[in-house]
Amino acid sequence: MNIVLLGAPGSGKGTQASLIGEKFGLPHVSTGDMFRENIREKTPLGVLAKSYIDKGQLCPDDVTVRMVEDRLAREDCKKGFLLDGFPRTLEQAKALEKFVKIDCVLDIDVPLGKLLRRLTGRRCCEKCGESFHVDMLGGAENCPKCGGKLYIRKDDNEETVQNRLDVYVSQTETLIDYYAQAGTLRRIDGDRAIEEVFADVEKVLKAL
Repeated sequence: MNIVLLGAPGSGKGTQASLIGEKFGLPHVSTGDMFRENIREKTPLGVLAKSYIDKGQLCPDDVTVRMVEDRLAREDCKKGFLLDGFPRTLEQAKALEKFVKIDCVLDIDVPLGKLLRRLTGRRCCEKCGESFHVDMLGGAENCPKCGGKLYIRKDDNEETVQNRLDVYVSQTETLIDYYAQAGTLRRIDGDRAIEEVFADVEKVLKAL
């Protein structure tokens, strides 16, 4: 079972990825992890990727695609995988098709207004690193877990969050249409409790 997981920042995609991997025994293949691993181990692709990143440039599609192809060819992906963070564009989706067949594309769908509130309401503990939402804190300024001081991450301010959401929508709109036409897209209502969202995810995957 080869799955692509889509979802805007704050949609709960990471949580669902963990649950899917655990339930179905699929490796969670994240592009972020791939980049970090290749750069850390100084592979030829990692060195090439770092040369762009160090200049503040986006890594070209062909480098990212080669990294993904290399990762999906490993033994742990032989019986399936959960691909997170790729493809982000139509061009990447078409490149992916050249070396692997995607069985299902799960889109964790949450209204943008709700995502904006989720992300701008996040507070992080400077001591233990745990994240909380203001709705759960009841006005507390210290971490309920360890007592450390809570702070707002720089990328959680409203302007930055709105920009991240706008970029995601502009990148993935054609991608979602593409997979819908291919018949592989399954939209999941992500504006619910984690358990309810996963129940729908599980239902879709068991039907494949």
